[in-house]
Amino acid sequence: MKKSFDDLSYKISKQTTKQYSTSFSLGILALSPKIRNSIYAIYGYVRLADEIVDSFHGYDRATLLSRFREQTNQALEEKISLNPILQAFQETIHQYQIDFQLIYQFLNSMEMDLHDIDYDSELYKEYILGSAEVVGLMCLQIFVDGNKEQYKILRPSAMKLGSAFQKVNFLRDMKDDYQILGRTYFPNVDISYFDNSVKAHIEKDIQDEFKEALEGIKKLPNSARFGVYLAYRYYISLFRKIKRTPAKKIINQRIRISNGRKFSLMMSSYLQYKISYL
Repeated sequence: MKKSFDDLSYKISKQTTKQYSTSFSLGILALSPKIRNSIYAIYGYVRLADEIVDSFHGYDRATLLSRFREQTNQALEEKISLNPILQAFQETIHQYQIDFQLIYQFLNSMEMDLHDIDYDSELYKEYILGSAEVVGLMCLQIFVDGNKEQYKILRPSAMKLGSAFQKVNFLRDMKDDYQILGRTYFPNVDISYFDNSVKAHIEKDIQDEFKEALEGIKKLPNSARFGVYLAYRYYISLFRKIKRTPAKKIINQRIRISNGRKFSLMMSSYLQYKISYL
């Protein structure tokens, strides 16, 4: 029966999420059970594409990504895929009538990672839109269960949250992005001159986005609010640690939050959530 394959597909998407991200796994556990599988499906798909461009060195990544795009289109058109990650993803996309253009924008940003790009402000915005903001919008469509009015209201803050998460990732991963992958995403930033002043300017932008995003989180449906708030708290904690870290250390060491700290944040976030009636 197809249901067995669907169940397997969602389980693989869930396992993929757990394998790659403790933070998002815990955040998804805080969502309503009725939407967890769909968010696992989104994350599993995004992670698979990200792996192609970031990890498959020694292979023809351009061909692999092109093939992945073709397989995505085929899965969306035929509403079936023998690839379990794609199967769970296409099921979710059709169930919530998620705009295909969001997927194409995401894949375009993944393709940008295959090239040596000297990012200016416009290219930076384009990359953030596709790699992070549209992923937030896919999740938002699941959170509001197709309510177009809610989606319209919450769309700007969902994009800000995705953007803030991605920019924190850029700061966290500067060492690997530059030294291993040869990438620098921040526009007009020369790593040779990356100092505390430049870092503070980037952090101000992120801080403003987090502030706007929190207002949107407060308006999410109950089924999603705590889970998204928990992910927000994880990233705020990481962001604060990055802010306390000198610029020279950022480009030579990946900043992390321990799993113990993440579990502690989960408990404190729940108490804050209940007390403040977020």
